[in-house]
Formats: sequence, structure tokens, C-alpha cells
Amino acid sequence: FKTLADKGYIYRGLKPVNWCFKCETALAEAEVEYEDHASPSIYVKFKLDAAQGFTADTYLVVWTTTPWTLLANVAVSVHPDFHYVCVRTGKGNLIIVKDLLDRVLENSGIKEFEILKEYRGRQLEGLHYTHPFGMRSGTVVLAEYVSKEEGTGLVHTAPGHGNEDYMTGVRYKLDIVMPVDAKGIFDNTVGEFSGQHVFSANKPIIEKLQRQGALLFQGALQHSYPHCWRCKSAVIFRATKQWFINIDHEGLRTRLLDVIGNSVEWIPAAGKERISGMVKTRPDWCLSRQRYWGVPIPSVICVGCQEEFLDPAVIENFARTAAQEGTDSWFSREIKDFLPEGFTCPGCRSNRFVKGNDILDVWFDSGVSSQAVLKKRAALNFPANLYLEGSDQHRGWFQSSLIPALCIDGAAPFATVLTHGFVVDAEGRKMSKSLGNVISPFDIIKEYGADLLRLWVASSDYNEDIRISSEILKRLAEAYRKIRNTARFILSNLYDFNPDTDCLAVGGLKKIDAWILSRLQELIRAVTDAYEHFEFYKAYKLTYDFCNEPLSMYYLDMVKGRLYTCGSASAERRAAQTALYEILQVLVRLLAPILSFTADEMWQHLPLSVKMPRPDSVHLSDWPIVNPVFSQQQARGEEDSGQHLDVVFDLIPDIAKALEALRSEGAIGSSFDAQIYLLTNNQNRYTYLDSLRADLLEIFKVSQVSVLKQELPDSAAAVSSAYTDIGIKVAKADGQKCQRCWNYSHAVGTDTRHPELCAACIATLTA
Repeated sequence: FKTLADKGYIYRGLKPVNWCFKCETALAEAEVEYEDHASPSIYVKFKLDAAQGFTADTYLVVWTTTPWTLLANVAVSVHPDFHYVCVRTGKGNLIIVKDLLDRVLENSGIKEFEILKEYRGRQLEGLHYTHPFGMRSGTVVLAEYVSKEEGTGLVHTAPGHGNEDYMTGVRYKLDIVMPVDAKGIFDNTVGEFSGQHVFSANKPIIEKLQRQGALLFQGALQHSYPHCWRCKSAVIFRATKQWFINIDHEGLRTRLLDVIGNSVEWIPAAGKERISGMVKTRPDWCLSRQRYWGVPIPSVICVGCQEEFLDPAVIENFARTAAQEGTDSWFSREIKDFLPEGFTCPGCRSNRFVKGNDILDVWFDSGVSSQAVLKKRAALNFPANLYLEGSDQHRGWFQSSLIPALCIDGAAPFATVLTHGFVVDAEGRKMSKSLGNVISPFDIIKEYGADLLRLWVASSDYNEDIRISSEILKRLAEAYRKIRNTARFILSNLYDFNPDTDCLAVGGLKKIDAWILSRLQELIRAVTDAYEHFEFYKAYKLTYDFCNEPLSMYYLDMVKGRLYTCGSASAERRAAQTALYEILQVLVRLLAPILSFTADEMWQHLPLSVKMPRPDSVHLSDWPIVNPVFSQQQARGEEDSGQHLDVVFDLIPDIAKALEALRSEGAIGSSFDAQIYLLTNNQNRYTYLDSLRADLLEIFKVSQVSVLKQELPDSAAAVSSAYTDIGIKVAKADGQKCQRCWNYSHAVGTDTRHPELCAACIATLTA
């Protein structure tokens, strides 16, 4: 605060601020909530002075929804470029904006009229009128904010009761009339309305206008109106002396907009436009509050001239005392304890002072957390990597953080700002006890565990409101079980795997192992990018989809034969285990930010490596990086290299369809009961498929695969839906079924020692 004061950003001024008469304090914009409110809507006649060339019964027609502020009226604002007309009616000659003439006359019950003259708004500037209650003379002024969307095109102006009115008042040096006290009660300067609350005074004011013939129309308007964030009461605009940060001092507003637009990443991107629009039009920041608690503003009030001001030495003395005794020392100590030796008033030279009683806006307290937190801890950096809050904080905490940091440090306190929606029920309704739709996080943890609660948050697109219901949680529980069971299956097949001695080099892997590891590298890239951009729902979905489809649906199902029937230390089984180990030690780290407890549990059961010791917790491990040995470029090549498997996987849906048809005929049960014929008349395609003959058995999970060079179409073959030059035929497998691996072979029954086994299984058992 002292730094801001020293740099000239802090000033004291009489300005209209949001005022809560129930809490009796000023409010900043961030402390105001907007709710529906019914206000009176009236048209009022302000009589022009006849000496200006108008007839004695010529009036300005003004619209307002705050009749009580008419007591402080000093001007009427018109738009310089709008067209206004003076019309003769039975209720006098009325000046109204041309575009709203018909609506205003209809609302006023006026059916007959004659247009006497037309004016541009700027031609009306400087005209004088008499206040409807004879309280004072007023002036017509120009203002760009005047609208012709509603009302009359002439705006009642009271500089003490509105920010735009105040700015107009400053420009035209208008009086600031403020007859309302801190409780929202009129003082004794307003005659018969003295002692009345402002909102209660609306009715008698309208009745007096009616009696005097100044009221043309009265109705009601339902609109969004500011309310206090604490007591929920409707607030008023009231001019009082407050402490402000000057948003335009030394080009601060321009610098804020530059930093917002060029130095900060906003997630989602729309946040940049949202906060920019707010900063462009925001008033100066009202820092002072009239409350009995909080951090005091160390101002001093001269007893002699009643001037209240800040002094650097006083602020410094208070800061030093507060460091030892806390901020309440301002209230508990005498004023002399904070004054420097020989201190006098800079205005009247008096040496008698009392302490100011205002406190700092709590948004300032939270806004300077970058100073109090980031700069006080060696382990933290300035600026912070991320500020995270709800989307309502574009006008709150994000601005209250940005403004002091830019004034003090010349930089934003954050590199990235992320905003999220709010939690609602399945129908999009706000959580409410009265609706009975509140879901307690503790109930979720009790039923499903903490990780499912984390999974729900991470899987939600926080750019919008986040829905939660029992049905949503049940679906996520299924997804969680899918991920957990995938990890359990992998771990159950790594019980005898030693990474130091059993891992195979990439050359020892089968093509399907290389394929899944190449997909794993793609996953690392995509998930890392999603986390880097705070797209947690993408990180979750990418990981879940990988577990669900390429891993569980394809790879794990395909390699079961190798894992269960090949020799425990065989190259075929070790190749599959090598891939499984690599997959799991990557997956566990990709999942750790979301499923933190499950991931750590998985980490504890991973096979240990002496050569590559790992930390005790997954959360202390390094983030996985793409392994070029397993990258897509290594695992895939041209079709004729035999490494490219996309074509083969594209055939799986057609093969599954053909097998199902054979199964429905009763010819086969398991897919291992079948054999497949792949037909093609394309030499390159034939060479490619034929080179994969051994791998196709595992990929298609059948006992026999034949690749034939044959002209298409073939009446017995179905043409692939993906490749028109490949035909597919399925039939019952030849030979007998091995009771150990379930594959059919002509070798079954040829060995008298093991008449029910195939040659491969016999070799495994006798090795």
C-alpha cells in the first residue's frame, strides 16, 4: 500500500460508489452481485426557462427508474448526435428523442400531437430548466452514453448518485448534491422527504410529481440491479469521500490492457476478451471500507482543517508496528505512536491529529497475495504459473491481483489464468438444499473413494458448468474399474519379470509389441500436451480410450496366448512382458495427477529395477517422455517392410463379422476354431500380408491364416469394406484342437506322450 501511495496511485476523492446502507459501507464492483429487481419506471416533465426562446409550457421529458435520486438532480443529459423533436400536445410542448417519440407518447396516453421543430442534441446544450420541485435550476449537458434503446433519450443526471453522472458532472463542473446519509436516509435539506429511507421515498415523490402535473407516465421495470454480496440488500450509488486507486495514473489502464492481451495466457481464450472489456470501462478502484474489522488504512485526520491524508512516514511506522503486534495495533495504540517527530498538517500546519477509521477492501488483501506469498518464499516464483478461480473472478480477484502487481512490479502476477464453471446437477440446476439436489463430496468418497471424486473433476469440461449426479458417478465408476482392471491384468502378468534381466531390445519384439509401444508414444505426446494446456478432461479421455481400445480390446486380448502358453522365459513371452512393463510404467505416471492414490498403489507393485532405481512414490518420479526407439517412425514403415499394421487392424471388423456369421451357423465356437483366407490380386499387398503371416495368427486370434494371390472378386469371399483389393474368407480350421492353447493343428495326436497337444505346446512342456 505504501509503494502504491509513494508512486501516486492512491488518492482521496468525493465520488459516487456502490453503497450498502444496511452494512453502512462502500463496495467495490467485485463486491456487488446482480439480481432481478422491480423498479418504478416514470417519465417526468422538466420545465424549460421561457427566456430561452421557448413558450412557457415547453418541457424536457426525462425517464428514470430511481425517482428518489430526482432530489439530487442538477442536469439533463442528451446525446450530441441524436435527433430530438419538440411536439405540441395537450400536456404541453414536449422535447423527446425522435426515434422513441411514438412509444413515449403511447405510454403517456397522448394520441394527438404536432411536431413543431427538430433539433440535434448539441443544439440543446446549455439550456436551463427548473427542477420539478423548485429545488434548483438545472442545465442540459451532452453525454455519449445516452441511449435510445429505452426511455426518452434524455437522462436525469445527479452526479452524486452514479459514476457516469459523476464524470459528466466533473466535465461540466456541476454541483454534487448528496442529501442521503450512511443509512440511506434523506437529511434535512430535502424538505418534506427528510427522514425517509430512499426506497420508501419513491412513492411519495411520484405522488407529488402527479399532483404537480409533472408526471407523464408511471410503470414498473424488472431488471438486473446491484445487491450487496454480504447482506444481499439492494445497494445505492452515493457520493462519499473514499480512498481510490487511480486506474489511469501513468497510463495504468493502457498497460493493463496490453498485459492482458499479450503477456498472459487465458484459459479458455474467451477470458481475455471478457476481462479486457471490463478493464476498459472500469471506474477507479474504491479501496476504503467502513467496517469494524479488517486491515486499517493508516490515514491521519487533521483536527484543525479536518483534512484526511496519507503520509509515507506514518504508513512506514504502522507497517513496522503491525509486523510485531498485528494490524489491530492501529486501533489499540495512540496516534502519536505512528507520527514522526515534529509532524504537522501540510495544509494548516496544525499538530493535532486523529486516526482514520476506514479499512482496506478485502479484495486488496487477496489481490496482493503475489507480494505476500510469492515474494516471501524462496521455493516460489514470481509470477505464479497459474491463477485458478471461477469465471466470476474476471471482475474480482484477477483484476485485484493484476492492478497492484502491475503498479509495483510492472508485470502481471500470473503467467496463466484458468477459469471454470460451477457445479450443477444433471439438469443444469444450481445445487440447493431446498431442491434436495446437493451431493456431498464426503458421500462420494465414502461410497467410491477419493480417486473417483478426482476423476469426476478431471473428466469434466470446466469451460462450462460441471454436472454431477448419481448416474454420472456410476458411469465414471465403470471407467475407473476399466482402468484399474487393465493395470491389474498387466501386473498379474509381470509377477516373474525382472526389468534388469528380462527386458528385450526392440529387435526382439514382435510386430504387435512394437505397434502397441508406438501407440504408447503417441499417447505420451497427446496427454502431455493436454496437461500443458490444462485440458484435464482430454488427458483423462485419451488415457481411458487407450486403455479401453488399443490396449484392452486389441493388444492384451491378442497376447494372452503368448503370456499363458509360451515358456515362462521364452523370447515370445518376454517380448510381451517387455511391452507390458513399458506400458504400465508410463500409464501409472500419466494417471498420477488424476488418480493419485490408485497410481501410487500401482507404483508400489511395479517390478523393481536395480539398474534404474525408482523413488518411493510415483509423485516423485519424472514425467514420461517419448522414447524414440518405440516411436511411430520406428514401429511403422512402408507396407512392404512388414512393420506397418494399420492395414491389418482395419481388416479386423470385417473378419469379426465373417466369424460371427460362421458362429451363428454353428460351425465354430471360439475364433480359434476358424481359419482365414486373405485374397488379393495386388502384388505389393500380397507381399505385405504374406510377410505378416506369423503375426496374423495372433492378431486375428485364429488357428490358421492363408494369404493367396487371387483375382477378385471371388464369389466365396467378402470384399473388405476398407480395401477393395482384399477379399476375406473364413472356414472351420483344419486338424485337431490342442487342449492347452486351443489352436487347431495337424500335429495334435501325433505324439503318443501328449496326444491332445500341438507341437508348440509339447516343445514348451519338454524344454
